[in-house]
Parts: sequence; C-alpha cells; structure tokens
Amino acid sequence: MSNVNKDIIIGLIFIAGIWSFISGQFIISTVLFASAAIYSNIVMRTKLSN
Repeated sequence: MSNVNKDIIIGLIFIAGIWSFISGQFIISTVLFASAAIYSNIVMRTKLSN
C-alpha cells in the first residue's frame, strides 16, 4: 500500500473513533483509537526499517 492509502485508513479509523465517542459508545471508540494508534506505530516502524 502507498503512504496515502495508509494515511487514509488511519484517518478513517480515527474519525470513526471520534464519531463513536460523540455517540456515547465509549468501548467502541476506545478500540478504534487504540487500533489507529497501533496501526500508525506499525506503519512508522516499517518505514524506519526500510
């Protein structure tokens, strides 16, 4: 995947987490924020290793 696609995926997960938080679904928003953070860290580590 290109960098733009990865950025779009991370952004969509983050926006979905914000929307879940506003809706009051705190468990789902926590999972979405955590998955965005973990995926972002994985992407950054692969960039550094290459």
